[in-house]
Amino acid sequence: MTKAEIVTKLAETANIQKKQAEKVVASLVEMIKTFIVKGERIALPGLGSFFTTARKARTGRNPRTGAALKIPARKAVKFSAAGAVKKKLNAPVAAKKASAKAKPAAEKAPAKPAKKKR
Repeated sequence: MTKAEIVTKLAETANIQKKQAEKVVASLVEMIKTFIVKGERIALPGLGSFFTTARKARTGRNPRTGAALKIPARKAVKFSAAGAVKKKLNAPVAAKKASAKAKPAAEKAPAKPAKKKR
């Protein structure tokens, strides 16, 4: 889903103008960025939380040449989904597996007879 689609959906759902919805989305993104840069955890109840982690420096390899590279230490942003989101995300998988077992196997077409040599 793109930002434009989020803005449109928000405008429809909240019954507000698209310009107002765009300001809300832009403000939310900026606020999340600001808190992440400060190193704070951002929790959105029912959705999940954003937080920063530190990655250690390590040695990697150039896939083309195989030469060793030094990868510097850096910070990264991670997202952890809320339990309710994880349940919804994984619930359809069990339903699909159950319905797949219930479907009968497709019948094969009869084999064609071999061609005779002349």
